[in-house]
Amino acid sequence: MSGLVNALVIVVVAALVIARQFRARRFDTGRRWWLLPAVLAVVALRDPGMVDVRHRTESVALLAAEVAVGLAIGAGWAWTTRIWVEADGTVWTRSGRAGAAVWIAGIAVRGGLFGLGVLLGVRQNSSAVTLALAGTLLVRSAVLASRTRALATAEVRVPSDLRATADVPAAAYRDAMPRPAWKERV
Repeated sequence: MSGLVNALVIVVVAALVIARQFRARRFDTGRRWWLLPAVLAVVALRDPGMVDVRHRTESVALLAAEVAVGLAIGAGWAWTTRIWVEADGTVWTRSGRAGAAVWIAGIAVRGGLFGLGVLLGVRQNSSAVTLALAGTLLVRSAVLASRTRALATAEVRVPSDLRATADVPAAAYRDAMPRPAWKERV
């Protein structure tokens, strides 16, 4: 695949993923959460120009650093994502400011890696970013699946007098007490 197509795939997938993280979404541990990262990894690994043959050592080191940053972003993103269980047993997730901070820090580090590659004279293409994005999505989904399974199997105790109250939100991850209802300020 050409570099332009790879760049377009990266931009579209990243935009969809980042935009969707700030909305509450139902998380299903039974679905194929590994499929999109696997497809992205295959697309990235098919590119024979991922490693610069003139600067093999530097290129491989930058690729390894890019993938490590992607894995760290995925883990940070997953651990900053809020998880809760609704009354019907469905698990929901949503990222907030901490997730945005993880993305901003990751993009800054990736920019620094790209700049280092330019200084070293290493030819870089979008396959490394695609592979790192695949790692980010894979780690995030794996950690979220693990966290949601643990949450779904844990019994959240809500006092019986609050169970019938419709405006009390479900307990969040590691939250033994129900939170007070949202109060609007006038």
